[in-house]
Amino acid sequence: MKKVFSFLLAAAFVFTLSCKSSKTGGSAGVNQLTKKEKEEGWVLLFDGKTSDGWKGNNKDHFPTGWEIVDGTLHCIGSGSGEAGARDGGDILTTKEFSNFRLKLEWKISEGGNSGIFYLGKEHEGWPIYKTAPECQVLDNEKHPDARMGKDGNRQAGSLYDLIPAQPQNARPVGEWNEIEIEVYKGSVWHRQNGKTVVEYHLWTDDWKEMVKDSKFPGLNPDWANVAKSGVIGLQDHGDDVWYRNIKILEQ
Repeated sequence: MKKVFSFLLAAAFVFTLSCKSSKTGGSAGVNQLTKKEKEEGWVLLFDGKTSDGWKGNNKDHFPTGWEIVDGTLHCIGSGSGEAGARDGGDILTTKEFSNFRLKLEWKISEGGNSGIFYLGKEHEGWPIYKTAPECQVLDNEKHPDARMGKDGNRQAGSLYDLIPAQPQNARPVGEWNEIEIEVYKGSVWHRQNGKTVVEYHLWTDDWKEMVKDSKFPGLNPDWANVAKSGVIGLQDHGDDVWYRNIKILEQ
């Protein structure tokens, strides 16, 4: 009798939580919006089934170096680093965004490297990193980039090669990491696994001075003048990486 009572009590508890979650709109499946997110105006950038809304950088199609598998956008590792696959390369949204909150989840392979670009401009013959800031995606334990740069500014969640993610709270290989990137009138925040790890402001004197001392002017002398509106991109760095739950709220 005690076992039956315990089972009924547990079932009632689960049912109560389910009802509460349903009323508050606090839960949703993978690649779905919660009730609250729908009310706020969030939009899915990836439906978990198709490549709709995405294309290859400097391509008119979605590259075969990426696949949609198990509800994820998967970059198929080539084993050749940035040389990439035969029809690989970074993928970009077909729409531009200016002020927004972008949320997604990423999972990296052992020794893997990738990145999330924003406010990028597609330029013929150029990789997207020549125009766009990057939120780093990395295996901090195995990839050499984690030891490069300055003060950890090439580790996961960092504004690549410019501002280190602090605290550094990336989860290990094989686990999903949650990222939110917010851009509003030049102010930018990176939030990793629930913590604000980067905050900065575009186009200021401090910004220009910081960029001046980085690698980026050597790639594009006008790199500091980041566009006020641009595409979002996911990087093919030749390593296996998975993305899902990609959603955006324009502000």
